[in-house]
Amino acid sequence: MSRMGADGSGDQAAAIGPAVAEATAARLAGELPEELRPVFDAAFIRSHLLYGEFVCRLVRGILQTTGLDALLRQPANASELCARGDLSPSRALPPVDWMLRFLAARGCLETVDDGDAPRYRAREPWPALDPAPIRSEQLRHAPSWAPAYTVAETVAADYPAFLRGETTGEDVLFSPGRLRLWLDYFSNANGLYLVNNVVGAAAAARWLPADTDLAVLELGGGLGSGALALLERLESIGRLDTITDYRFTEHVAAFLRRGERALRGRFPTWPALRCAELDMNRPFADQAVAPASVSLVYAVNTVHAARDLTFTLGEARRALIPGGCLIVSECVRPPVPIYADFVFHLMEAFRAPVLHPIYRPHGGFLSPGHWRAGIEAAGFRDVRVLPDVARIHRVVPDFGVAAIGAIRPS
Repeated sequence: MSRMGADGSGDQAAAIGPAVAEATAARLAGELPEELRPVFDAAFIRSHLLYGEFVCRLVRGILQTTGLDALLRQPANASELCARGDLSPSRALPPVDWMLRFLAARGCLETVDDGDAPRYRAREPWPALDPAPIRSEQLRHAPSWAPAYTVAETVAADYPAFLRGETTGEDVLFSPGRLRLWLDYFSNANGLYLVNNVVGAAAAARWLPADTDLAVLELGGGLGSGALALLERLESIGRLDTITDYRFTEHVAAFLRRGERALRGRFPTWPALRCAELDMNRPFADQAVAPASVSLVYAVNTVHAARDLTFTLGEARRALIPGGCLIVSECVRPPVPIYADFVFHLMEAFRAPVLHPIYRPHGGFLSPGHWRAGIEAAGFRDVRVLPDVARIHRVVPDFGVAAIGAIRPS
């Protein structure tokens, strides 16, 4: 990945990534199914590189603001750094651990020892690196990524207070005045978020039976962008009419209202659509989802935030008819730390779920192997992944989007 000098000038920002993006896109083209190649093209990869540099600069700024950069002149692991910096241990440990690993992977820190709790050290005092030129270059290159930048820099301003225990992550992310951030972020007009919805829709088009009527339950539908991508994909291949019942659900009332508005605006006369509140951390049957009543349980970037993954996958299995399909499109954890964790480590549900030693060993996003193990443990079979991220990681280690599907046995 390209590096920039200490001044962070616009010229250097413009230089980041073009050659790497072209080469990466070429490698990916040979590993991706045909329908996904236009999504992960060189333009997307360059935006991915720019955003990684932007988040890196934000993280460095947070460590400077909290004084942790000075503490890193001596080797420290995340637990030691939180203690030395007088941070809130229950909130700060997971994001600080991620920050150290993220910066080390990008060459900003050196790993002094690599045991169960690696220790890191700054080789020299950090110069200030301004994130603004990166954002400016992104807006020239692909302005559709602007919502991701706005969310990241908004969160970065409140991160020090969160690490010190002065505010909760939920207040930082979801205070009423910040609804506009998420309306723009969880949108198919956001070039970063769009890919999750496209991959999920492509998997459904591949895996759903073409000659069977479908009753669909969508979990955590948010503002409706995942449903829109799925329904428009099925409409484009002439399969929308096979859906006889589409239950769009969301736990956050403000999101549910907006999501329903978006769906009814796009499909104003479609009779199959129903919208309702549903909490994936409570029994589905208590929320008017009868056992064996749906043929597809669908979710985009939702199930990783379940408080107890075992419980939620079990509820999904119970809701499905025998032979029914589960499809979750997720940011999957690759071998190297990625920027996607930066914002969502503020959420308690993200960083501190119920753990399981085999398939939920940590908070945050799950690897493809963890997803497979967890879904199989919940009683599903025929687990499949689109695209084949295990193979892709051999050539692009930080690729992190996939849909995982499985079948409820008869």
